[in-house]
Amino acid sequence: MIRIFEEGDRATFIDMAMKFYRSKAVMHEVPEAYFAYTFDTILAGSPYARGLMILGPEGPVGYGLLSITYSNEVGGLVLWIEEVYVLHDYRGKGYGKEFFQYVEREYAGIFRRFRLEVAPSNTRAKRLYEQLGYQTLEYAQMVKELDPE
Repeated sequence: MIRIFEEGDRATFIDMAMKFYRSKAVMHEVPEAYFAYTFDTILAGSPYARGLMILGPEGPVGYGLLSITYSNEVGGLVLWIEEVYVLHDYRGKGYGKEFFQYVEREYAGIFRRFRLEVAPSNTRAKRLYEQLGYQTLEYAQMVKELDPE
């Protein structure tokens, strides 16, 4: 089952996000304070960010973060699947696939594109994404970090 974040998910989300950002699925760590800020932003009702909890029979087994942007390239809204994380013991049991099915069911017709990133070393996730119909987009991303103060 998939549901939106609830206030009681804070500690669970932060714990899983810390694990995610210490895994081979990402290219660098992120300060823990960012996780609390993300959670607060989502619970405050930001129109740009959504958080989803992935639930197993005994409770949370993962999470997903979504963000919304507009793209001239596709002529409409793009749903960025920012993060998908499933706890190690629950991988390979269909939770990732269930997450993507939920996203496609809930957001089809609203967005013109679903987009995600995958680290080159995360071959297992890349295989799943390809099985679900995602294709490689050969852009190199460039970023410029800004001080939020």
